[in-house]
Amino acid sequence: MPLPYLLPATSAFIQRPPRMLIGSDWVEAADGQTMPLHNPATGEVLCVVPRATPEDVDRAVLAARQAFDDSAWSRTRPRERQNLLWKLADLMQRDAEQLAQLECLNNGKSAAVAQVMDVQLAIDFLRYMAGWATKIEGSSVEVSLPLMPGDEFHSFIRREAVGVVGAIVAWNFPLLLACWKLGPALATGCTVVLKPADETPLTALKLAELVLEAGYPEGVFNVVTGTGITAGSALTHNPLVDKLTFTGSTAVGKQIGKIAMDSMTRVTLELGGKSPTIVMADADLKTAAAGAASAIFFNQGQVCCAGSRLYVQRKHFDNVVADISNIANAMKLGNGFDPSVEMGPLISARQQERVYNYIEMGRESGATIACGGEQFGPGFFVKPTVIVDVDQQHSLVQEEIFGPVLVAIPFDDEADALRMANDSPYGLGASIWSNDLAAVHRMIPRIKSGSVWVNCHSALDPALPFGGYKMSGVGREMGYAAIEHYTELKSVLIKL
Repeated sequence: MPLPYLLPATSAFIQRPPRMLIGSDWVEAADGQTMPLHNPATGEVLCVVPRATPEDVDRAVLAARQAFDDSAWSRTRPRERQNLLWKLADLMQRDAEQLAQLECLNNGKSAAVAQVMDVQLAIDFLRYMAGWATKIEGSSVEVSLPLMPGDEFHSFIRREAVGVVGAIVAWNFPLLLACWKLGPALATGCTVVLKPADETPLTALKLAELVLEAGYPEGVFNVVTGTGITAGSALTHNPLVDKLTFTGSTAVGKQIGKIAMDSMTRVTLELGGKSPTIVMADADLKTAAAGAASAIFFNQGQVCCAGSRLYVQRKHFDNVVADISNIANAMKLGNGFDPSVEMGPLISARQQERVYNYIEMGRESGATIACGGEQFGPGFFVKPTVIVDVDQQHSLVQEEIFGPVLVAIPFDDEADALRMANDSPYGLGASIWSNDLAAVHRMIPRIKSGSVWVNCHSALDPALPFGGYKMSGVGREMGYAAIEHYTELKSVLIKL
């Protein structure tokens, strides 16, 4: 059915025949199979895409292998890699509205927010990574070699592209996560096979169009759409892949990590989170309440570093919870194409059921639902929910829900807050809300997480590495750390 609010280019994109990019060819799955994509706001089928077979994945990896080993790409100079990334970013800027509309249709998030957040952050990240292409360097070393005292040597260390990258991304930020993988891979001279999430491949396919338009050689970037159990597994097991990079659940990430270790494939894993938001007594409480609400309800709570655990100093606990509940109750839910909507649907009926089951688990265990706690349709909606009277060891506190559900617990002092904040298998992010600089600096090194934000939450910048402690992953995205993860070190010793 025509959607009057769509750009003509967006309508044409979702109506085109189902194809994916292998080499420079737009192809069907080898067996012709497709899979439907749904609009989370309505539950209706949006379009279909190829359901890739292991044969398709192998063809894509071979195309990437040949591009890395044999094509002009392997001899491309840093300046050329830099300029191609800038060109890609410029094309994304040109098509930013279309990319945002595709993200809204496929994921359910606000189109307006997607354009200024997801799309713009992806563009900014590619431009940041473009700068690193010309700044990858090694070093010279003065060696000792005591067993060869009369000889002279020249020794140096090179940093070289790791090779073929197999990238698998989650459905919550489809375009942004794809660019987090693509940027450092292309900056360093790697080639990529991207397997987007089953539910959200549309912006990955649009990105593939723009990569070709930017002038990248055949096989440098390939996109295979399909299921994780088939296409994702085939990519993970392919022996021609030099590095695997995955963003998604901890359960799947652990499986990929084990497979990678069997073949010693390089791997980075950005996994789940259960991030604490700590509100100290001296904080600006209204600001902290608004920040805590944003930390959990942004993107429908479908954020790996969402502030899903709230700890408030006991004397202010009831007031802060009441303020957050008032914010939640006032939020407008609906279709992301409505600019007045503040929260869209969850990604799927399965995710809606999963999140609601956690809420029901809380009710059954005697927890208090301070606000929300309901689901509705059409579409896959769950109202923003705040739950109190929950024990620290309850599943609501210890497990990642990945939805708009906040669990709030009071604490007595700084030590109590730190103990509960660290009492989690995860360690992706945390925020402290306080104006006491001494207390903040005492707490930061004691919080076991990859990012700590003060008086803000989930504030990401391309220059800051992002990743987790404990079950939240291995390695880092963004910053120079990403360049390190897409390169190998080679030591060279020359006897003169």
